[in-house]
Amino acid sequence: MAPRREESPTGWYVGTYQLRFIELDDPRNEDENRRFLIWENTVLIKADRFVEAYRKVVKIGKSATAPYKGGPDGIDVRWVFEGVIDVLPVY
Repeated sequence: MAPRREESPTGWYVGTYQLRFIELDDPRNEDENRRFLIWENTVLIKADRFVEAYRKVVKIGKSATAPYKGGPDGIDVRWVFEGVIDVLPVY
């Protein structure tokens, strides 16, 4: 039986997710018309199934969202996990 297209026969997946950078005290953070700095990040994931790979990408993306003091002025900032863009099997 041939493997399903979304399942990787090698057990490896490439996942891409987005993080948005915000200053915590900025009242415009939820303004849908505002432009934000967005980083697209790509990770290589080892997983038995597509669903497991997807969950791992989400976990990695959310793990980078703790607030911290940024820049020389120590402004409260954080990354906001915006979601998974893609999970692709490695053939």
